[in-house]
Amino acid sequence: MTDHRFSYVGCSREDVHCPSVPVSAVLSDLVSDEHHYFIFPGFCDVHVHFREPGFSYKETILTGCRAAAAGGYTAVCTMPNLNPVPDSLAHLNVQLQLIREQATVNVYPYGAITVSQQGQALAAMPEMAPSVVGFSDDGRGVQQEQMMRQAMEMSKKLGKIIVAHCENNRLLFGGYIHAGMYAKAHGHKGICSASEYSQIQRDLRLVEQIGCSYHICHISTKESVEMIRQAKAKGLDVTCETAPHYLVLTDEDLQEDGRFKMNPPLRSASDREALIEGLLDGTIDMIATDHAPHSDEEKSKGLSGSAFGIVGLETAFPVLYTHLVKPGILSLEQLVRFLSENPRKRFKIPMQQEYTVWDLDAVQTIRPETFLSKGRATPFAGHTVNGKCIATICNGKIVYQSAHQQ
Repeated sequence: MTDHRFSYVGCSREDVHCPSVPVSAVLSDLVSDEHHYFIFPGFCDVHVHFREPGFSYKETILTGCRAAAAGGYTAVCTMPNLNPVPDSLAHLNVQLQLIREQATVNVYPYGAITVSQQGQALAAMPEMAPSVVGFSDDGRGVQQEQMMRQAMEMSKKLGKIIVAHCENNRLLFGGYIHAGMYAKAHGHKGICSASEYSQIQRDLRLVEQIGCSYHICHISTKESVEMIRQAKAKGLDVTCETAPHYLVLTDEDLQEDGRFKMNPPLRSASDREALIEGLLDGTIDMIATDHAPHSDEEKSKGLSGSAFGIVGLETAFPVLYTHLVKPGILSLEQLVRFLSENPRKRFKIPMQQEYTVWDLDAVQTIRPETFLSKGRATPFAGHTVNGKCIATICNGKIVYQSAHQQ
């Protein structure tokens, strides 16, 4: 195999080569002489929902891992809104056993911040700490300031990071899409931007007082970007993520379909512009998918009645490459950093013989019926995108290869 067919971005040939598993041996049967391929370090998503234990009809560890590998991801961090909630070591061990039995990529679970994610009492954080990547109550914001203070103090003592879903329930008013022009024009209940940024403001004040490590999930508003920018200027140990749909779509793209319903919701064009600016100036550290599969029935009830959440692992890179890299908004190197280097560095996630191979000249239409995830709901269904994952290698093993390569 001649190496000139490959470009390495975010890694070198030496990074993906090891004596026991030479890159040439791994790729020789997967690629052709007619194409040029790009090799990236395995992507890392610090925000996914694999739904098991408790909700395996939505997703399992196995189907989630297959979807991750198909999207070029070799490391994922799973959120704790499960049954049982991983709020003790005994409950966490249920999930850890499933990971040992089923995972084909590297899966790192979060422990819950509070018991049953109810916000009333701290979870058994010390006993879970050695086995989790951090602590989160994702899906719910911690409403009581004193409870978040206790969690931050404990996480600092344990040397772990708090990963916060920032949402002030008192400001939701039954909303389910952004409180913008689409909501007004179509008679929908809106979610105001303050429901997100007001809790970020509270938490940043606590971080300044306590000095813990703190990461903010799926930011979507311009006010959130500015608050985080100011916090970083103060030297606080703060990072954040946003998701592909907030960088590409706005509430002007909404349709009367549950595949457009997620939390936080698609915001305004000015919010999208602020998020892109935040990526470019380093305020936003990484891009995570918030992959949140549901059954077809749960997503079939329109904007008002459908469950919150969309899938994203299998579409993230091609959507971002098409809409941000090809127009020149981001460089390919920057995108790879947001998807691999930055999340791994922040969450101390190693990379060992993990890489993914892409044909960036390939053009494809996003077809949910071909997803390996059990979830099918995506606002990008029918979109034409550039880039196709040819293969993903994790821990030196091929964990995905595209159908036409098999």
